[in-house]
Amino acid sequence: MKMMRSLGISLVVILLSAPFVRGQDLSKYRDFSLGMSLPKLSGQVDLRPLQTKLIQRHPAVIQELTCWPGGSSDYSRQTDSVRQIFFSFHNGELFRILVTYDHDATHGLTAEDMVQAISTKYGTPTRPVGEISFPTNELYRSTEKVIARWEDSQYSINLVRSTFLNSFALFMFSKRLDAQVEAALAKSIKLEGQEESREEMDRQKKETDDLEAARQKNRKIFRP
Repeated sequence: MKMMRSLGISLVVILLSAPFVRGQDLSKYRDFSLGMSLPKLSGQVDLRPLQTKLIQRHPAVIQELTCWPGGSSDYSRQTDSVRQIFFSFHNGELFRILVTYDHDATHGLTAEDMVQAISTKYGTPTRPVGEISFPTNELYRSTEKVIARWEDSQYSINLVRSTFLNSFALFMFSKRLDAQVEAALAKSIKLEGQEESREEMDRQKKETDDLEAARQKNRKIFRP
């Protein structure tokens, strides 16, 4: 009898904790998962044809895609709190999601209101003193202060308030892939610098060769 009662209590604890465990998946936002492929995501967004923006081609392909979950109708815009979602891909693999919330949908909400709402999905956050930057996004060129952060060893989710858009935004990324992107961007800058140096050397050599050719020509025909 005592064993049955213990099993019953254990089962209740497991059932009650199941939603909490599921809520801790920091790799997912709605139906999107960090690490998913570009073709798979394209099957979930209403964009035909799928238009991606190429950010970088070498040494890694970095692309961005923007979608508007609310659709085009007035009703759909009113029923979805999200204004835009920016997806970033590293060699075709989703490594970053930037969710911008609609200003009207969050009008009057405080930062604490947003933290509480997001915590129902991702658990208890931390309140770090720091900023986060968005190096490849045109609407988030400046750094933004982190309001709250949900993270584990693999993923990081950050709530910010865009000073440019005057709206809340959720910035989530894969730590593994983000590190690879940072390394690729740094290498790209280095390669661009080497290419510019090579082009400058070629330009200077051409100027020198052209000057010498003109010199030799004019030496033959010049008459004082």
